[in-house]
Amino acid sequence: MTGFGFSVTGVRADPYAAGPTLVFRLRITADPDSRVHALALRCQIRIEPARRGYGPAEAEGLADLFGERSRWGTTLQPVQFAQVSVMVPGFTGETETDLVVPCTYDMDIAATRYFEALQDGEVPLLLLFSGTAFTGDGGFRVEPVPWDREASYRMPVAVWREMVEQHFPGCGWLRLPRDTMAELLAYRSRHALASWEATVRALLDSADPAQPPPPGAVRLSALRPRLTERTAP
Repeated sequence: MTGFGFSVTGVRADPYAAGPTLVFRLRITADPDSRVHALALRCQIRIEPARRGYGPAEAEGLADLFGERSRWGTTLQPVQFAQVSVMVPGFTGETETDLVVPCTYDMDIAATRYFEALQDGEVPLLLLFSGTAFTGDGGFRVEPVPWDREASYRMPVAVWREMVEQHFPGCGWLRLPRDTMAELLAYRSRHALASWEATVRALLDSADPAQPPPPGAVRLSALRPRLTERTAP
């Protein structure tokens, strides 16, 4: 069986991708005398949060994922980041290829919340490999990539922030259920608010007991019965 080895030599944000995308540069080695015709590679990427330290502000931002810092001895478990595939062209001895990883800025995803909580430093990643290799010098042989092949990599937090800024400059992203979106849209239309930012700001101000509600503003919880009255036959 061919002995494969994997390592990551770098990562960059793809500025030309349609959505947030990281590109890892992957180095693959095989036995010196083994001819690899092609390699159908699968890669699972995990975050290993226990392999770095965290400041007070970062610990506060990670509380919803791992709980209080006093519990981190048992709760700081790996977080699934991505699972991707790549077809590697033929080579002998060693080659390099791009591992393209589409990402999301959905704050309901644990990996995104983890990245967003970090202020600087590096993200400890573990890449786990499997797949099928097509090898052979005088013929053609099919063999599996051993399941124990893996590579560690520390990705700079700055690369993640650069990627997000390319697609969401100065903004965040929030996913809401359809009924909540309908209520927000009704509120925005009723009060002739110019943007979603103005809509959310009006609701936040009306919910703050220290601030008087703006003229005509109502709490989001009060929207549902009004919508029901409007749509009732």
